[in-house]
Amino acid sequence: VQLQASGGGLVQAGGSLRLSCAASGRTFSSRAMGWFRQAPGKEREFVAAISWSGLSTPYANSVKGRFAISRDNAKNTVFLQMNSLKPEDTAVYFCAAARDSHVYSRSAYYDYWGQGTLVTVSS
Repeated sequence: VQLQASGGGLVQAGGSLRLSCAASGRTFSSRAMGWFRQAPGKEREFVAAISWSGLSTPYANSVKGRFAISRDNAKNTVFLQMNSLKPEDTAVYFCAAARDSHVYSRSAYYDYWGQGTLVTVSS
């Protein structure tokens, strides 16, 4: 599985961005997908995940109610809609494919990673 993240950019606080992650390979639809982020000088942290069925979508507390993860299995794509962005959301955002169809918040359970897309939120 190869992952290509896109959609990052510079946005003012309170604005919105939609990240996309396109996956190649036939195993996309059998895997859960996740978004993680890494701010400068900080460790990578979990943002959101979505099960293969789309029915399970856990979020980090810091983004709950503002971000929404979704997927289109027919197009091998997962999305992260980010609303009410804050300066503390500034980070490189990575999409990742989990080892199976279940959602995980720990990065160790993800086998494949995209290259990351930078999101910068100005105050």
